[in-house]
Amino acid sequence: MNAEVITLVVADDHPVVRDGLRGMFESAPGFAVLGEAADGVAAVDLVVRLDPDVVLMDLRMPGGGGVDAIAELTRRGARTRVLVLTTYDTDTDTLPAIEAGATGYLLKDAPRDELFAAVRAAADGRTVLSPAVASRLVKRVRAPGDEPLSARERGVLALVAKGTSNRDIAKELFISEATVKTHLTHIYGKLGAKDRAAAVATAYGRGILG
Repeated sequence: MNAEVITLVVADDHPVVRDGLRGMFESAPGFAVLGEAADGVAAVDLVVRLDPDVVLMDLRMPGGGGVDAIAELTRRGARTRVLVLTTYDTDTDTLPAIEAGATGYLLKDAPRDELFAAVRAAADGRTVLSPAVASRLVKRVRAPGDEPLSARERGVLALVAKGTSNRDIAKELFISEATVKTHLTHIYGKLGAKDRAAAVATAYGRGILG
């Protein structure tokens, strides 16, 4: 991919930003800006017509936002990779954009070389996330309750719900007390619970037990 020219469309409602991005990419070898759009609707039309390798997509644009445009391009099966370039990194912006089909997500304060590398990676189909966005997504993925309990963990929790001690749980399941404690630690983490009582209550509330 690096030996070839990567074609781009720039979608942003600010003319100064579009001009700046066009000038930056056209001054660097290996890139060609095919067109510009001021909103998501125009961006979809341009991408479908020009078939660029990558579209740099702002998210909040009057007349058609970036997330809707990404979803529409995904629906149409466009081969163009979408690299979000925005000033916003909140959950309400990042997650919908990535769920809609964005290949990458960078903030506008990204250094020039980082932006070039991100476009090359996106053109190659590789995911690119700014550190702030990556950290936010990891925290979201690791949020309590997202990861299901294993069969063994459910078995341990069911015995805990009956008031069974760690020692008796170990005997019943033919495992060591240390292993029981390890299972409980994992259960507390997955359920976001601080102790046995909270874990049991949470499990009943979520239908894991009962």
